[in-house]
Amino acid sequence: MGRLFGTDGIRGEANRYPMDADTAFRLGQAVTHYIRQDRAPGHQVRVIIGKDTRISGYMLEGALMSGVTSMGGHVEMVGVLPTPGIAYITESMRADAGFVISASHNPYQDNGLKVFAGTGYKLSDEAEAAVEDLMLNADLASMAAAPHRIGSAHDLTDAMGRYIVFLKNTFPRNLSMEGFKVVLDTGNGATHRVAPAIFDELGADVTVIHDTPDGFNINDNCGSQHTGDLRAKVVEVGAQAGLAFDGDGDRLIAVDELGNEITGDQILVICANQLHAEGKLSGDLLVSTVMSNLGLTLACKRYGYQHHASQVGDRHVLEDMLRLGATLGGEDSGHVIFLNHHTTGDGELTALQLVATMLKTGRPLSELAKQMDVFPQKLVNVEVSSKPDLTSVRPIVDVIHRAETELADEGRVLVRYSGTQNLCRVMVEGPTAEITGQWAHRIADVVRTSIGRGPVAVG
Repeated sequence: MGRLFGTDGIRGEANRYPMDADTAFRLGQAVTHYIRQDRAPGHQVRVIIGKDTRISGYMLEGALMSGVTSMGGHVEMVGVLPTPGIAYITESMRADAGFVISASHNPYQDNGLKVFAGTGYKLSDEAEAAVEDLMLNADLASMAAAPHRIGSAHDLTDAMGRYIVFLKNTFPRNLSMEGFKVVLDTGNGATHRVAPAIFDELGADVTVIHDTPDGFNINDNCGSQHTGDLRAKVVEVGAQAGLAFDGDGDRLIAVDELGNEITGDQILVICANQLHAEGKLSGDLLVSTVMSNLGLTLACKRYGYQHHASQVGDRHVLEDMLRLGATLGGEDSGHVIFLNHHTTGDGELTALQLVATMLKTGRPLSELAKQMDVFPQKLVNVEVSSKPDLTSVRPIVDVIHRAETELADEGRVLVRYSGTQNLCRVMVEGPTAEITGQWAHRIADVVRTSIGRGPVAVG
């Protein structure tokens, strides 16, 4: 992708290059200049800026605003709002771009910068490359606006309300959540006000945990990646479901009424089956990624619709959905895209569609989850010091070949780098948990010995 932009914008440790105020300032300048070049003379560039709950968001927010206004752009500040909410506000207000300040599921010390186009979709690869070239190579100071053309900034105080109304309108009007008992884990992140308000206004009996962000506790043993507290609370209060969001609200992981975690792949299959039964699964196609469990592929065959596996990353899922005419796709991590409702993955929207399926079918979540058999899967993350082409590292190639030979048709191996962190992800599926774990750790040890840095971190 380039020297600044990764698979999901710019990301890194806050207050350290590239995730510092200077980078945010230059990003604001570069995007504004890029838009200005592409519009008719005299067009007033208008952008949306929002963030999650990290302490570093204030620093980056101010720097972004300064960069945009220095180029003559005008800013609408929405404050803390989920990433998909910022995408929605950007498109619905016909702004030229939307900036998101968030590092998603990462810990508080990290942060990120990503940009939505005015359409509500993420910037194209070509646009990102052009913006990056401006940031790294252009004399942006010489392109700044004259004093009488400097832009302004205002708070958009009703952004959250607009987004809540949008989400509520995706829930079928002939269904009611009255009497539906749900626990929400907002991960001390951007959904801490939005998600409870939506479910409360739709009539659900709502219990909320991890909804007191302090700038430092986002994703801290809570949210979509850490469901222990949610599982316990669901059982304690006798809820019909638990719903966990990540820090920026674009992921959902669910918990059934028995306290079992439901994966993103299972959520995809549950929603796909319902849409298929209603004749609303566009193209009879579900798009996921190569990281999806083998059970998802088998479920698609069993229930009579097609499956396409894209490269890892919601950007690639979306590109393939648009290319193939699909309206449902996502990742096992909980990113789910309903293109008939939104332009990007949205955890709250996914939660609403999942609950709608429960109400339509009258079946508990534990029973719906059985529509997909989950093959034993092990993911091991290895911190690496560099990212050479894996096919060029002979010990890694050899151990993968041995694993694939032994697993044959009863499993698979996928080894890839993270697009946002210095990690190599080793994923193995196999016939038993024991065999799967043995091969995952064996491959991870070879990766660590060959290109690793520090201990192996098990995911």
